[in-house]
This record gives sequence, structure tokens and C-alpha cells, in this order.
Amino acid sequence: MGKTIVVYGSSTGTCEAIAEKIAEKVGAKAINVTDLNDAVLAENDNLLIGTSTWGAGELQDDWYDGVDLLKGASLAGKVVAVYGCGDSASYSDTFCSAMKELYDAAKAGGATLVGEVEIDGYTFDDSDAVVDNKFVGLALDDINEDDRTESRIDAWLEQIKGSLK
Repeated sequence: MGKTIVVYGSSTGTCEAIAEKIAEKVGAKAINVTDLNDAVLAENDNLLIGTSTWGAGELQDDWYDGVDLLKGASLAGKVVAVYGCGDSASYSDTFCSAMKELYDAAKAGGATLVGEVEIDGYTFDDSDAVVDNKFVGLALDDINEDDRTESRIDAWLEQIKGSLK
């Protein structure tokens, strides 16, 4: 497998902890999006990018500059998979919606996107991150469904490993 980086934006530490779990499982480093720059993008073939979702579906604050970086970068030849954290009970109508912003930014940069996840088994009302009845990436609710986090991560990594460079 080519060089892989796991990038996260986290306000409470939940998304950071998930990023570290993912990084450990793929043998990669996890970094905060505030440390993401052109050099990091250039030296990695695979980007696993994640955010938490806030309020009415907003992106985690640290990601705003990161989204601009992804949109402006040449990600052609890079493989990107998105993951996100949300609260399906308290924010059922915007569950993990911020993942869509990361997905769109990577797509605008020309990346190959992988890792869509079926919505079966999730309890929520709506999400901008659902396209054609699939999440654009791995949706996690480590608040209300923490007992499913590990198995969802493992299934997602198994799904995407053949697509990573």
C-alpha cells in the first residue's frame, strides 16, 4: 500500500480518537487538519479525511482552511475516503452532514473517492452526506452507538483496502 495519512478535525476529541484508531489499523499517522498542507498532500497517495458535524450540519471549525486547500490542490491520482462523527439522536436531521463538504472538496481537487457506506443499520432522519441511499463515507455515532464504532471501522477499512494505492 502507498503512503497513507489520516486527517481529522476535532473539537471534543471524539473525531481525533477515531482518527487514531483508523490510523493504527492501517499503519498510518493521524494528523490534525491544521497540520495539513501542500507538502503533506504531495507525499501521500491515500487520504482518509474526517470531521465531526456541528449544529445544523456545519463542518468542524478547523476544516474550513483545509477544505479550501483540498479544493485548490491537484489531487489527481490520490485516493480519498471520508469518515465523520455525528449525533444521530440529538441531531437526527443533520447526522454526519459535514462529511459531504469534505467529499465535495476532494472531488473538486480531482481525487478518486472511495468508501461509500450503506445507510442500513443507521437511525437518523436526514443527512446531506447521503447520496443515492449511501453515505459518502463512514458515518459514526460514538455517542449513542459506540458499541458499533469498532465493527463499522473494520468493515469500512476492509471495503476500501483494495482501492487504496
